[in-house]
Amino acid sequence: MSRRRSRDGLSIKEVRTHATSILDEVGKVIVGKRNVLQNILIGLMAKGHILLEGVPGIAKTYMANAFAQAIGCEFKRIQFTPDMLPADIVGTNIYDPNTGEFRLRKGPVFSNLVLADEVNRSPPKTQSALLEAMQEKQVTIEGTTLPLPAPFMVLATQNPIELEGTYPLPEAQVDRFLFKLHVDYPSDAEEVEILRRKHQPEEVELAPVVDSTTIIQMQETTKRVFIEPYIMTYIRDIVVRTRNDPQILIGGSPRASIVLLDTSKVHAAFSGRDFVTPDDVKSLVHHVLNHRIILKPEAELEGTSVHAVIDRILRQISTPGA
Repeated sequence: MSRRRSRDGLSIKEVRTHATSILDEVGKVIVGKRNVLQNILIGLMAKGHILLEGVPGIAKTYMANAFAQAIGCEFKRIQFTPDMLPADIVGTNIYDPNTGEFRLRKGPVFSNLVLADEVNRSPPKTQSALLEAMQEKQVTIEGTTLPLPAPFMVLATQNPIELEGTYPLPEAQVDRFLFKLHVDYPSDAEEVEILRRKHQPEEVELAPVVDSTTIIQMQETTKRVFIEPYIMTYIRDIVVRTRNDPQILIGGSPRASIVLLDTSKVHAAFSGRDFVTPDDVKSLVHHVLNHRIILKPEAELEGTSVHAVIDRILRQISTPGA
């Protein structure tokens, strides 16, 4: 385990310790979902955004709220509805009759962690209000560009059911999410534990185990995790293969390669290493590519899934050092 410190003073060991503390704190109120929570934290460390998909009632919103409490950062929730306007997200200038001047009223996007709940319930014009914020970490209001606080992360949720009257996210916007995570039903044992906690409620108050400064230091440390050139070649081979696969209509772009590189570094740090291995890459391939790949119609008609295609590609490419 490396004890090398970054210029900001955090070692890989300290990053791993902080990450474990965050996940343990959220685990006090969230039953299971450890992998989902870890992937959300990986997304935060890589300065990206997460799209959560799952049926109603499986604690997607509660999970985001608990996560924000554990990292000690400001949290805002935006409930997307068909009548929502872009100004409801980014804010607007309003007239103050006392001063006779306009003053800026910032929208909920000016927060460290923003939950975009049921993001596909609003029309594209409103959805696009998140684009600049997600990509540039800034928003422009009536010609004035304002930076967003650091760290900044969008956690968006959408339900795979009741799609009538919704507005599917454009591919350009979906691609801006680091991961698309599927939140499944709890296991049988986990559901019993949920019922037990409901029947015998316990007073559990989450406390912040880090703060925004520590999160930024963790981000800087994970960015400097070492990666061998042959691992970069492995990442390239995986993504390029998706562009030439006979079952894939649209494969991963260079952005997918960059995301796989950045998140593999974080995964290595969370494992207590200051170097990336092929297993770090493999563990994240599905989350990085599952929303960036579009299958050909004939492959979909045959019942082929994106995950099955990704698994086949991984088998076809030689693992370095295997």
